[in-house]
Amino acid sequence: MCGIVGYFGYRDAKSIIVKGLKRLEYRGYDSAGIALYDGSDIKIIKTKGKVSDLEDKIAAKKNANGSLGIGHTRWATHGVPNDINSHPHRSNSGDLVIIHNGIIENYAAIKKELVNRGYSFQSDTDTEVLVNLIEAVQKSGNYKLGEAVQIALNQVVGAYAIAIIDLKKPNEIIVARLGSPLAIGIGKDEYFIASDASPFIEYTNNAVYLEDEEMAVIRLHKEPEFRNIKNGDLFDPYVQELQLNIEEIEKGGFNHFMLKEIFEQPKAIQDTYRGRLKVNKGLVKMSGIDDNIEKLSNAQKITIVGCGTSWHAGLVAEYIFEEIARIPVEVEYASEFRYRNPIISDKDIVIAISQSGETADTLAAIKLAKKNGAFVFGVCNVVGSSISRETDAGAYTHAGPEIGVASTKAFTTQITLLTMMALRLAKAKRTLSASDYKRHLIELETIPGKIKTVLESDALTKKIAGIYKDATNFLYLGRGFNFPVALEGALKLKEISYIHAEGYPAAEMKHGPIALIDENMPIVVIATKYGHYKKIVSNIQEIKSRKGKIIGIVTKGDTQVKALADHVIEIPETLELLSPLLTTIPLQLLSYHIAVLLGKNVDQPRNLAKSVTVE
Repeated sequence: MCGIVGYFGYRDAKSIIVKGLKRLEYRGYDSAGIALYDGSDIKIIKTKGKVSDLEDKIAAKKNANGSLGIGHTRWATHGVPNDINSHPHRSNSGDLVIIHNGIIENYAAIKKELVNRGYSFQSDTDTEVLVNLIEAVQKSGNYKLGEAVQIALNQVVGAYAIAIIDLKKPNEIIVARLGSPLAIGIGKDEYFIASDASPFIEYTNNAVYLEDEEMAVIRLHKEPEFRNIKNGDLFDPYVQELQLNIEEIEKGGFNHFMLKEIFEQPKAIQDTYRGRLKVNKGLVKMSGIDDNIEKLSNAQKITIVGCGTSWHAGLVAEYIFEEIARIPVEVEYASEFRYRNPIISDKDIVIAISQSGETADTLAAIKLAKKNGAFVFGVCNVVGSSISRETDAGAYTHAGPEIGVASTKAFTTQITLLTMMALRLAKAKRTLSASDYKRHLIELETIPGKIKTVLESDALTKKIAGIYKDATNFLYLGRGFNFPVALEGALKLKEISYIHAEGYPAAEMKHGPIALIDENMPIVVIATKYGHYKKIVSNIQEIKSRKGKIIGIVTKGDTQVKALADHVIEIPETLELLSPLLTTIPLQLLSYHIAVLLGKNVDQPRNLAKSVTVE
């Protein structure tokens, strides 16, 4: 949530920052702003709305240039979205300018104290309180800006990623991080600051990812100075070589990132199992699992934590782990897990799932689990992210950047990775026969090709979307392994089209939702030909008797559901355990096409952020 971009060097800061803010639009925001040092003053330009609105304002300003600047996209927490509450914010003296991602929880008490000292405030934000606290500290002891930032941050409670500049000392930028991501790109005679590496990937592939409670003083023609915020100790950072490339974060001819990422899933899944799935040798080789196989295979219980789509991936994994590895699994919302007193011991495994690796609730859940002695295994996509550093072991999905706010390839690659993990544990525990184990490996390897086949139904799905785009409610039904897919399908529709939708186990329909069914209600039924097929057919007959409109997701060659449904989309045959990797594709396409036909902003749906880094 929110996006931070900064530049200090020899190039035009304005163009770099604006381009960087556009790259971070996927994070979700409601306003944008920029501050540029023009050689004599710091000019601030900001507005409610999109980065394109900011560009219009910048174009209307004369001499908005400079080689030092900071920019921000804001997602409102304290104060409504408007021009005044937009970042950057200036201190009372006008000297200090700050951008901030996060929440200062004790800002009200600090603000009261500053008002008593004579400070006034123009906005409703906690960020303006923070910049004035830093200024008050700076003046109280004639501190350097870096010292003042360190002292001030030790007085605040909450989360932050900040960048701050000083009109009186325009040869440095101070940055700091606690709970919100912040990367520093290191070039030749230039530095970049951003919430992730995408704003500066074409300029440098060397970056430092600040850890929690770390800060840096960045000056031109000098090595950055890195300090621990708590005690002020200097440290040498780890400079990471980035693997991201500019082509991965462009649309590549697709109208939207979401559609591009839906069609990238065959390759993303191949990248997830490449080097790990060794069918010819009958092996699943994952170092994070192999190095801890005894601890993992002897687990009394696995608890999976995640949020949103990652939670749904965890629900699919619950069925998979219990089916083939025979380990009891619980799946919890990280936001609930972190605030109760869960029964977790050193005999337990906690699997934390997050696409970004920065989800605040999931990070808090990890810390709680580790405090209780559990072994924590992380599943995330972003190399170098906080979750990858906080967990005891883990594995990357290698899905590539996911820019669309509504997760697609994150979901299928998470399921792929968790399936490989379950298969590895099943082999270690001998809970699958050798022939069944090999059969699962062989079939998993075929999934990318089968997804390509499902993607050929795009035109049909678009046609169906056109019929039901004006519906006000949708119902999604599934059973067994595909019940979580029904939940995920409903979530996708809600996220990007703003149509109310609910996912249910098909058998639960009679326990309430059947009352909603009439001729105006589209019902998406995942009706593949597995163990619950006859029950699903009965559910469909009940819906038809009440005039509901059926969109069936069926196995190729199906005749029974096809005779009952208003529309069917076929998927290739596969093992039941792997079917969610195929059944979810038509649901992604359906939500996408409905949203596009309704004229919605598919990649940046209202009120949503890609990475929820604050509560």
